[in-house]
Amino acid sequence: MDILYLMILCSVSLAAVFLVVFIIYARKGQFEDDESPAVRILFDSDEIKEKDETPDNGSKDEKGENNKN
Repeated sequence: MDILYLMILCSVSLAAVFLVVFIIYARKGQFEDDESPAVRILFDSDEIKEKDETPDNGSKDEKGENNKN
């Protein structure tokens, strides 16, 4: 029966620690931006990569390691 009291005390203590940590981070603003992760999945990451990989000077006649003809 003593182990039951010990387990209850441990579980209540652990729950109190998690509650305190949650309150601290809620006050710091950790959970305020809940819309961005849900909207981010809608954007296609290939479009972002294509914009970054376009050559700046526009000439395709250059030969290099990545552009071998």
